[in-house]
Amino acid sequence: MHKAQNITADDVRKIAKLANLKVSPDEVDKFAGQFSQTVEVVNELNEIDTAGIPETYQVTNLVNITRDDVVDHSRILSQESALSQAKKTHTSFFVVSRVIDSTDEI
Repeated sequence: MHKAQNITADDVRKIAKLANLKVSPDEVDKFAGQFSQTVEVVNELNEIDTAGIPETYQVTNLVNITRDDVVDHSRILSQESALSQAKKTHTSFFVVSRVIDSTDEI
């Protein structure tokens, strides 16, 4: 049996700081309670005896459908042909205008 572990307001503030999140004082208390409930549920799950139960990694019985990776030489475009209509090239590559400005926020 696991000892009940309450998450304190200080714990929430520490987690928020590590995650670089701004948390209001009201949210600190709310999250402390929610985190504590989550830990209680995980502790309850840890008490279940799962010995002899095989691991479940997939529950739908679906199987990936794949095909062999075969090159279709009749559909290959040569580099020379691909670059033939480009406005500007450099060392066998397309040259395009910059689309992301370093001052833009991501």
